[in-house]
Amino acid sequence: MKKYILKHSDIYKGNLILVNKEHKINTEINSNNLVSFNNNYSNILLDESANKFLQIILKEINGLNQIIPVSGYRSLMEQEEIYFSSIKENGEDFTKKYVALPNSSEHQTGLAIDLGLNTGKIDFIRPSFPNSRICDNFRKTSINYGFIERYESEKENITGIGKEEWHFRYVGYPHSVIMKEKNLCLEEYINYLRQYEKDSLKYKNYEISYIPYNNEDIELTIENNTVISGNNVDGFIITRNMHEK
Repeated sequence: MKKYILKHSDIYKGNLILVNKEHKINTEINSNNLVSFNNNYSNILLDESANKFLQIILKEINGLNQIIPVSGYRSLMEQEEIYFSSIKENGEDFTKKYVALPNSSEHQTGLAIDLGLNTGKIDFIRPSFPNSRICDNFRKTSINYGFIERYESEKENITGIGKEEWHFRYVGYPHSVIMKEKNLCLEEYINYLRQYEKDSLKYKNYEISYIPYNNEDIELTIENNTVISGNNVDGFIITRNMHEK
């Protein structure tokens, strides 16, 4: 058993933080706590768990040479440069559709990755990642390792971002599978979990619950098989693997 004291600042940490124009990055991540995608792409950084499972996926589908990383973690300065450069080069309408505002970008969390099909020529803003063959295999496999395709066309009115078939976000298992099965984007999923404040969502070996933050520190005693994440909105999501001790 472990004792935790959840503070207000903890709302803004974890695999399930919601980042968009309404819920911005609260704290700049220290890039020293991130890892390189691999030796060939040492400049592309990711959260350690996200990168671990990303490598497992690519190895499982034999996609290491066919799929390449295009963009991982970005600092606030990098996101500002990309955003304002895109406005100059592509115009405001295009940029608002495909580039998140600074401090509203998932890339600033280290939990997001843009991937491209290795065709030799890569568009940094909109890399090719078609719904076929190895790319489609990645989509289907990645769900089982905690990744979601974050921006889909039917959710554009909710996410505020156009369809980005190349942009994947790590949220962790089983959340990725639940979201896919219920056809929920991250905004909808965070709202959906609020109903499990007094009960828990049971999915296979897992129990998932929500704890709101009410302006006071929260003391918890949890088992070692439990993961806590803030939601970057108003509370915490508790995920317990009942088969692990």
